Amino acid sequence: MVSQIPKETCPRPFLKWAGGKSRLIQQYIPYFPKHYQTYYEPFLGGGAIFFYLQPSTAILTDINAELITTYRCVRDHVEELICLLKEHKNKHNRDYYYDVRAYPGGTDLEQASRLIYLNKTCFNGLYRVNSQGKFNVPLGRYKNPNICQEDLLRAASAALSASEIRQADFTNVLDYAKSSDDFIFLDPPYHPISNTSYFTGYHRNSFGEKDQERLRDACAELASRGVKMMICNSDCELVRKLYKQINFNIHPIVASRSINCNTKRRGMIYELLITSY
Repeated sequence: MVSQIPKETCPRPFLKWAGGKSRLIQQYIPYFPKHYQTYYEPFLGGGAIFFYLQPSTAILTDINAELITTYRCVRDHVEELICLLKEHKNKHNRDYYYDVRAYPGGTDLEQASRLIYLNKTCFNGLYRVNSQGKFNVPLGRYKNPNICQEDLLRAASAALSASEIRQADFTNVLDYAKSSDDFIFLDPPYHPISNTSYFTGYHRNSFGEKDQERLRDACAELASRGVKMMICNSDCELVRKLYKQINFNIHPIVASRSINCNTKRRGMIYELLITSY
């Protein structure tokens, strides 16, 4: 009889993240390249694809400084982080949530524990900041939020142990990825398909049409070097046009949308999976 590995000890995302890819991995599997040496993920977010692939060599980046601080603390100081999360768990209530939300300072470990605590207790696990860069999501309606997932955090720490983790714009990958030995998974903020789907709160600087064009240009340069790329985005005319211009392959993917201010517009939609190979 083959024993099953407990779910909490399998490396997987330790944060809830809007647009996370955990539910889409089975559809992505046929498109992952068979051979590569170094894995890059320039829009790290929840890191579902990294945790699934568990590459031996990886460079993980994101423009969100708090997120990168949190990943580094999980990688380098997971036991100290667990201790701080236990304190948050013991103190958690409505007033405590808003007190923590209002105070962004402290050490790296305090910032990391704050982000995880807010992520596990805020409405829908949504990361959103206002124009001043302050987290502004209200408290969620959870009876018993899972604030400190010790085994999951330790498994994530082990998976991250050999990875480089940096705060950087996505174009930073141009400095490192050089050949067909490199594989890049890109999950940028999606181009909106309607006014209600335009989510700009992840970072104080929104990701607009010009940024989508910058991303396309970076992908074209990387493709000319032979780098393997997989890009996710919304199924819309702009995205299809951008990647047809550089002869990338476009694959429709069925996804489930759970975040929309209009509940009738949640549900199954099409997204695009775009590959350079």
